[in-house]
Amino acid sequence: MNPYVEPGGSWRPFWLVAGALVIFLVLDLASPGPDIPVLLWLAAVAAVLGTVAVGCLSARRVWTVRVDADGLAVGRERVPLADVDVDHLRAVDSGVDAGAPVLGGGWSLPRGRTGLPLKLADGRTVLVPTRDPAALHGALADRLPQAPDDASGSRGTLGP
Repeated sequence: MNPYVEPGGSWRPFWLVAGALVIFLVLDLASPGPDIPVLLWLAAVAAVLGTVAVGCLSARRVWTVRVDADGLAVGRERVPLADVDVDHLRAVDSGVDAGAPVLGGGWSLPRGRTGLPLKLADGRTVLVPTRDPAALHGALADRLPQAPDDASGSRGTLGP
């Protein structure tokens, strides 16, 4: 089964800022009067793009959600699938449990994400930050063991 991966961030802000810097450079070269020195342009571009790149990279590392055979991981924090309360997960598919800690760290959910409440076997509840709670819920439900269904005939054919 393929792992479920939800990237924690994108490189779009980096490319938007890079495009804006190119426009500013073209405007500087096209405008009359003295140009800004090349060394100053290089320092400004390196500082601005470096700062934006660090932000994009850290968002990808800290907030990427991954569900695979080993468990659920948000950034460096990992929860084995055996520690997930299957009954609670099947009963709840969205919503936020106020006051629960965010898996992966942080004081609150990142902007643009919803918290999928996940109850652990030890009774704690954590919020998994996700942009698509339904897809994450489906990925977790697919990897967790199925509870026996009494209505499916699993009790046998000889009666109660």
